[in-house]
Amino acid sequence: MKIRSESRLSDCNFRQHWISEAAYYLAEKRKFAVGMELEDWLLAEKVFVKMLITRYLGIAHEDGGLSIKGLQRLAKSVGVENSNELMQEDTLVHAIQKATDDNPCFNFEPGAHCTTSECCLWKAECKQMVAKWHPLS
Repeated sequence: MKIRSESRLSDCNFRQHWISEAAYYLAEKRKFAVGMELEDWLLAEKVFVKMLITRYLGIAHEDGGLSIKGLQRLAKSVGVENSNELMQEDTLVHAIQKATDDNPCFNFEPGAHCTTSECCLWKAECKQMVAKWHPLS
């Protein structure tokens, strides 16, 4: 009997395989026109990272919210160096946003409102942190 973990790709190999396959399909969609290979790869990487973040946020929502350990693992998986040394939710989210070329927003000043677009993956978590840090008096 074959054990599932023996045939399972490492996280790094899975990422590489997923991105290369997605880049192939992007190239196929544009009929393999020459000169766009790097753009295909970078777009596939961006989609993969967005998928990781969306997956983490879904799991966090089901589990009752963000956790430092979970954010540290996510940060590491998107390329944040020394993510295990970051110990605050907002610092970790900022690092993840910066590593993924998203604008680190998290405007949590009293009376401030989120001005990011609706497509921001972190909008709900940002609002929850603002509410936690600045409860209504």
